[in-house]
Amino acid sequence: MEVSCLSLGASSLGGVFHDINEQQGIETVCAAVENGINFIDVSPYYGFLKAETVLGKALQQLPRDQYYLSTKVGRYGENGVKSWDYSGARAVQSVEESLSRLHLDYIDLINVHDIEFSDLDQVINETLPALQSMKAAGVVGHVGITGLPLEQLRYVIERVPPGTVETVLSFCHYCLNDTALKDYVPFFEAKGIGVINASPLAMGMLSERGAPAWHPASEQVQEHARQAAAFCKRQGYPIEKLAVQFSVSHPGIATTLVSTATPDNILRNIRWATEPLDAALLQEVQQILQPVLNETWENS
Repeated sequence: MEVSCLSLGASSLGGVFHDINEQQGIETVCAAVENGINFIDVSPYYGFLKAETVLGKALQQLPRDQYYLSTKVGRYGENGVKSWDYSGARAVQSVEESLSRLHLDYIDLINVHDIEFSDLDQVINETLPALQSMKAAGVVGHVGITGLPLEQLRYVIERVPPGTVETVLSFCHYCLNDTALKDYVPFFEAKGIGVINASPLAMGMLSERGAPAWHPASEQVQEHARQAAAFCKRQGYPIEKLAVQFSVSHPGIATTLVSTATPDNILRNIRWATEPLDAALLQEVQQILQPVLNETWENS
């Protein structure tokens, strides 16, 4: 897959961050694809099926050859309750359900979602083989894994046959306050694995609005992020812009996912990604964030 350097994360279509206007969400997807984004990532977990449902309505308005679609298996939710099931049978069933919600007959990339919640040996011996069988049947094109702890991605890759894992999706590890992903890029490249980076705003923390109440980062990390955002504002350069530009700048990262459900926001992100980064401002912001660099948190 030859993907755009900026791509659309569809979690916002599920109202993950705040309530959305469904029609605006549909228009956002169309605006993204019509303006050069060709990779869209979603999951049945986002909004507990809502994101896939809304995205499916949007995709009906777009030619199938204009985008690559990525979704996931393993992590779910219903009636406000989270659940996990990494069995092979559930993975196959989940793919079939996603195809129905998305109104598609083929998924370009299927991922095992947030492997840190799984028994990694089950992912190696059951989940991935089930997805590979669907690839052999022509139902999916490629197979990947996602997760927050980078070392667990490596663990799985080192224990499966070459080519089993074709992509990794890492989030919150290549952004202004955390660049841990860059240390793993050579390993992924050596294995022929494409790298997808997500959450350049560190789940909303690197923004003028600031981290949402549920954000798992420590108060110290959030305070330094607030200081960085305030500094950028005084310079007349939104920290969101700098964060996006930094995240798309690494040559070893194939694409960076941004999530929004408003057309204006996705068009603004596309514009930012094509504009030159202010190197001097980046250096000053990195100095503000240096005391908390690479300080991470547990997924939840």
